[in-house]
Amino acid sequence: MKRWLRVALAAGLAAVLPCAASWAGTPVLSADLQPTKTEATLLGLQFHTPQLGWTVGSAGTILKTVDGGKRWKKVTSGTSVLLTNVLFLDGKRGWVIGSNGTVRTSIDAGESWKPVTIGTEVPLYGIAFPSPSHGWIVGGNGMILHTADGGATWHEQASQTNATLYAVAFTSEERGVAVGAVGTALVTLDGGKTWKAHASLGGVTLFGLEFSDTLSGWAVGNAGALFQTTDGGLHWTDHTIPCLQTCTRPTDLLRIRFTDPQVGWIVGERGMVYRTSDAGFTWQEVGSIANVSLFGLSFPDAAHAWASGERGTMLQLKPGR
Repeated sequence: MKRWLRVALAAGLAAVLPCAASWAGTPVLSADLQPTKTEATLLGLQFHTPQLGWTVGSAGTILKTVDGGKRWKKVTSGTSVLLTNVLFLDGKRGWVIGSNGTVRTSIDAGESWKPVTIGTEVPLYGIAFPSPSHGWIVGGNGMILHTADGGATWHEQASQTNATLYAVAFTSEERGVAVGAVGTALVTLDGGKTWKAHASLGGVTLFGLEFSDTLSGWAVGNAGALFQTTDGGLHWTDHTIPCLQTCTRPTDLLRIRFTDPQVGWIVGERGMVYRTSDAGFTWQEVGSIANVSLFGLSFPDAAHAWASGERGTMLQLKPGR
């Protein structure tokens, strides 16, 4: 079993630390625990608006909120497998993916879910839809799946790798990047007709991927791995984060999100958070906001954010200036 899944399924500490981290006396982040009434590990998280959001995780768990996380409602998923990711294109139409080749779709804002047959049983981890018609899913054994009809049918694309792929991002219907185990970073410039490994990022495992514009992107992974591209994934620069103020070993970085081209956030194991306000030129350690690993991170806008993780942890984040 891959290390990140061992971390995800391990029993974490239940305590969550109230946080108001600051630099030079200026608060940059506060975090408030929201009740979810579940002990499931919450891996995937998306807020479409500051009120409407979904999270998914272990044992087929799907939760939904319509009031900014004050109340989370459990929704019947129809499965008991580990669900790893959730994506909604709008307030109605979405997908969840997970172990055993699981893909389920909803057209009613996540109130009900229907299975989608995709012809594989490998675990699935990353999903991206650059347009309502075209979408991609990545997973184990180098699996890349593509739809050109809005998710009605899915077809495998040749990835030229057996490495597990954990994340995928597309900035158009033609240009995309997928990252994963053993430093794998694949690029397509033709909608997945061809995928090429333009760079190997060493022996790290990359879990998260984010593009702040068409060419500028970031990948995060184990042992503080942090890589930047400025040419759409053709070349990468190593910005790995060493142990800073509070860690005894480099932190596994699990999710990265940018709210604009300048401001970005990273969450990871042991509840660690990092922030940049200069387009990634420097990254500052905010500190630990929970005694559990954080796997999900969502910003419906620059002023509202949530993070999810082990033991049903859901944190409402309030970024400062």
